[in-house]
Amino acid sequence: MSLYNFKKIQVVPTSKDFIDVVLSKTQRKTPTVVHKQYPINRIRSFYLRKIKFTQQSYHDKLTIIITDFPRMEDVHPFYADLMNVLYDKDHYKLALGQINTARHLIDNVAKDYARLMKYGDSMYRCKQLKKAALGRMCTIMKRQNQSLQYLEQVRQHLSRLPSIDPNTRTLLLTGFPNVGKSSFMNKVTRADVEVQPYAFTTKSLYVGHMDYQYLRWQVVDTPGILDHALEERNTIEMQAITALAHLRASIIYVMDISEQCSKSLDEQIELFNSIKPLFLNKPIIIALNKVDIIGIDDLPQEKKNLLSQFQEEGIPVIPMSTISEEGVMNVKVEACDRLLAQRVEIKLKAKNVNDVVNRLHVAVPKPRDNKERRPFIPEAVKEQTKLMDSASKKLQKHYEQSLLEDYNFDDKALYFVKDNEKYDIIPEILNGKNIADYIDEDLFEKLEQLEKEEELREAAGVYESDMDDMNSEEEEIRKTAQAIRKQKKIRVQEHREKKTKGGNASVLPRKASLRLERFGRPMKRKAVNDDDDVDMESNENGSRLDSTSRKLAKKRKSDSSLARKVSNHPSLTLPRDVSGIRDPIKRAKAKKVTRTFQRKFNTQGKAGESDRHIHSKMPKHLFAGKRKSGKTDRR
Repeated sequence: MSLYNFKKIQVVPTSKDFIDVVLSKTQRKTPTVVHKQYPINRIRSFYLRKIKFTQQSYHDKLTIIITDFPRMEDVHPFYADLMNVLYDKDHYKLALGQINTARHLIDNVAKDYARLMKYGDSMYRCKQLKKAALGRMCTIMKRQNQSLQYLEQVRQHLSRLPSIDPNTRTLLLTGFPNVGKSSFMNKVTRADVEVQPYAFTTKSLYVGHMDYQYLRWQVVDTPGILDHALEERNTIEMQAITALAHLRASIIYVMDISEQCSKSLDEQIELFNSIKPLFLNKPIIIALNKVDIIGIDDLPQEKKNLLSQFQEEGIPVIPMSTISEEGVMNVKVEACDRLLAQRVEIKLKAKNVNDVVNRLHVAVPKPRDNKERRPFIPEAVKEQTKLMDSASKKLQKHYEQSLLEDYNFDDKALYFVKDNEKYDIIPEILNGKNIADYIDEDLFEKLEQLEKEEELREAAGVYESDMDDMNSEEEEIRKTAQAIRKQKKIRVQEHREKKTKGGNASVLPRKASLRLERFGRPMKRKAVNDDDDVDMESNENGSRLDSTSRKLAKKRKSDSSLARKVSNHPSLTLPRDVSGIRDPIKRAKAKKVTRTFQRKFNTQGKAGESDRHIHSKMPKHLFAGKRKSGKTDRR
């Protein structure tokens, strides 16, 4: 019997996606160039390869779908019935059968056209046969669109199903809707099932896990069941019926004795009797929920008589409340113990047990001389046990049992300190000591002495001299800071003046600099003379220079300084073609080589060294004209 992991089933595409994937894969994975000049055998094998590749792609993908989905005959009966309830067994088998039929049809189409391809006497006929084969395969897949869509929905639903192990230790919760099954499951497991105050909140099976006696248990929460015929039950109720019928579990039938689930106690007992055949050979526990609202003792005598029938049948009835958690653990422990006992009985009845039991041997020593030999206990141990029995220490549990509601746990009584210090307001901090243990008793007297000493020091003027010293130090710091600020301002001003004098001026082009170098000296002398004249005029007249004359003077100065800079670089005076190679013979030879190289590029129709090489003089895609409709299929 194989158990399936439904989450690993691959996605089922629609027929359109299926065809697109297979045809694009065929185009990518097979050769795409064929010519009329090829021998006919080569042309046939070219198109035959495309047919076989398409058929194989369809075959592989359809095989994955068929093998991934579980077969009803292979899975556990619980899953088989659950799938029948959710998806309809006939519809499911029919869809998988149609996919299998499509796979065989595609294989046959490929065989037929491979046989016909032998008689293809031209490239055109071979190509038409290939088109017909691929077209028939795609038509077959188009007809399977509904089956593929249905299987994709089944796959999505299967992946959301809870992973229930039908053979492990299981507690199964059942009963009317809104009686507290999901609340019980949330209390005993780590699951988080939605709980609402209305019926049919749980619409499918939910699984939670817990530990008991170092064993792993699963708890299955089923949807609520209504009391009517099996044929009238809907899909939600049939899931619960399927779980009850096939899972080997301990059944916890939850009843609401407060009748807040809109069902009376009589109706809940009738439902139990109607589904009782499903509980055959399974341990059953009746859990009376919501005893925090009404207790069993508060029930009328008629309803107590109804519950007495369970005790006559030997079914345990345990009251509980999922809100106050009263009796929840009792129900869990009782259900688990009964299931474990039943599993042990079943194993003992099996044939394999005899082989194991024969190996077990319990050794019982025989008496030698019919004398009783008791175990030896030392005297020191006996005296110690007598002292412990006589002075039996009262535990907190004993105080709680005696005082009941008046009991209040006194944690300070357990402190490892003196009895008169146990109830101090200051808390215990380290090694059983309080903060008060570290406080000096003469603290206040010492504080008074310190205050008197401070008064004497103030009267003597000790603190005044210190203040004068502090003031003098502060004045020195201020003076130093002021000097630093002043120096900083001077540095900034010098930097700004340096920038305005032309240190950051723009550089002239090379031609202008050469021109300045040729006429540098007279311009410089003239500029200086002009400046002198300007200064002379300004000094003689005693009037201020206007803005235009100042600008001219500044410009002349900057030009003269640039000319001076250029004159210091002799390499800039030579032309570029002469400055590279000093020898005139080698220079002429280099010029000749460059001219021939450029002429070669111009004859080949290239713009330069970086231009791409054109292999053909007239490329077909540039001179063939516009392609009309139907001309794209060149292969």
